[in-house]
Amino acid sequence: MFSARVLRRSVLLSCTAAVSGALLLSACGSGDGDDTAGGEAVAATTRQFTDAQGRKVEIPVDPKKVVTLSESTTDAALTLGIEPVGTTSGRGQTGVSTYLADKASDSQVVATVAEADMEKIASLKPDLILVDATVGAQKSLDQLQKIAPTVFTAKQNENWRTAFTDTADALDKKSEASKWLKAFDAQVADVKGTLGDNAGKSVSVIRWQDGAPSVVGKGDGVVGATLKALGLTRPKDQQGASVGHSEPVSLEKLDTIDGDWLFFGTLGDKADGTKAYAEARKVANFGKLKAETDKHVVVVSGSAWNSAGGPLSAEVVLDELKQALAE
Repeated sequence: MFSARVLRRSVLLSCTAAVSGALLLSACGSGDGDDTAGGEAVAATTRQFTDAQGRKVEIPVDPKKVVTLSESTTDAALTLGIEPVGTTSGRGQTGVSTYLADKASDSQVVATVAEADMEKIASLKPDLILVDATVGAQKSLDQLQKIAPTVFTAKQNENWRTAFTDTADALDKKSEASKWLKAFDAQVADVKGTLGDNAGKSVSVIRWQDGAPSVVGKGDGVVGATLKALGLTRPKDQQGASVGHSEPVSLEKLDTIDGDWLFFGTLGDKADGTKAYAEARKVANFGKLKAETDKHVVVVSGSAWNSAGGPLSAEVVLDELKQALAE
């Protein structure tokens, strides 16, 4: 018969073994995907995201290798301090839009506005792909999804602020985007207060290409929204939403692009715009435009004004409007 001391010792050893076993099981987890500590750790690295098409996509919480297939998503990512591993070339350019070039020097071009190169994208082994309705890659969502989680960030003619916020959300940077927009709104208010006699003036925005103008910046894009926020107006034929990215104007209707001010650019940089402006001045009736006779034609950084747009292009547009119109 066991003594009381031996009995107590036996009970204590049994309890210790039971506790140790429980701790061991808790630390190791089941390994079969059940909702254990291990399972929770894996789940915390991803989250379900509903994109602009209503698609539910499982995306990384903290993406490290992002591919941006539009000017807008590239602009947004760079604004938030994320340089994409892969990106798109700017409209009419072989590299990224010139206004983004210094911030995207290490990004590899894997797409154009028309289409994406699936092999190049796959070779980068991205963990997140961003695309929107401004580029041809929107038609290849199924292919892109096979490479990496793919988020459709904005529909056609989406308000640029909404597109930026939704892109930031996909990058887990929504609060940073909110702070940026608040600071930008403060800058807009400051510029609006300096317009003086230019307050409420009509502003025409055109891109010169192949010897003729096209209207750009209508609707709620970066240009249109910024002009509206400043209280500036648009000529009759530049009001409302745009049918496409740009709307060609025949030389016979050159007078329709006139305004108190005419902001003039190309798809390239300001130097390219200056060259195009010299060509435009040789076109019949261009010299009769009120903006031209008043010396109110302003050559701008075309790649920023004519891109699909984002926060960084908005900064360029606002700054160049300030330089031209502030008194």
